[in-house]
Amino acid sequence: MPDLPLIVWIAAAGVLGLLVGSFLNVVILRLPARLEAFWKQEAHDILQLGTPQETLPPGIVREGSHCPHCKHPLAARDNIPVFGWLLLRGRCRYCQAPISIQYPLIELLTGILSALVIWKFGPTWSGLVGLCLTWALVALSGIDFRTQLLPDQITLPLLWLGLLLSVAHLFVEPTSSILGAAIGYLSLWSVYWAFKLLTGKEGMGFGDFKLLAALGAWMGPGSLLPVILLSSLIGAIIGGTLIALRKHAREVPMPFGPFIAIAGWVWFIAGDTLWQAYASFTGMR
Repeated sequence: MPDLPLIVWIAAAGVLGLLVGSFLNVVILRLPARLEAFWKQEAHDILQLGTPQETLPPGIVREGSHCPHCKHPLAARDNIPVFGWLLLRGRCRYCQAPISIQYPLIELLTGILSALVIWKFGPTWSGLVGLCLTWALVALSGIDFRTQLLPDQITLPLLWLGLLLSVAHLFVEPTSSILGAAIGYLSLWSVYWAFKLLTGKEGMGFGDFKLLAALGAWMGPGSLLPVILLSSLIGAIIGGTLIALRKHAREVPMPFGPFIAIAGWVWFIAGDTLWQAYASFTGMR
């Protein structure tokens, strides 16, 4: 790679993250709708009900961006990450309908996280695939937060990529990666069935198992307990805050996937630092 100052690579990663964040907004909004439409088609085929008379939602790549209210295609200047939303003052240029603040927030978040990945790993292969992990976790968090779905179309490729990267010994050894994936899946699977047998209710979805398995494949079994503990702490803080502010009803299920993703990303970036701080605090050697 060209011998450029690290700050240049960090800035470039931040800009790239803004652009990718714009695409992730499309994925977050369109992928669940596309999957639901395909599931309906499959159900109609299995039940021999014929093809459903519904128009498929917009595709993720081919169809351009448009206002979700008036359906007017957006101009290029309106699609500039973050700044487009600010210039429009959060409203559609054509129908003046409000534009969700999710768009600039996802773009800004992806830009910041991307810059932090390159700050941590530098312009290396570890940094490149770290960006891929980061973008996948942002997409999964957004989708799960909105729909309580963690699509296999993202979690399973993330799992396989973690296993394949272990062959190159990029983050962990192959044995550690395989064990991390298996233990990650089975740990939440066991909790799911224990909770269901005791209460008759489902405490989490199967997507949570696959997400933790993917993180285990990337970081090994030693990361799983800290990720679970961190995700529980983050979930308690965020969930408690939303309930206290009456932004979320107590009886409404809260997706756990975003908390796993946040905890996994934090441990991926700063796990060694957090462990050293914990060891120093507890006097461990």
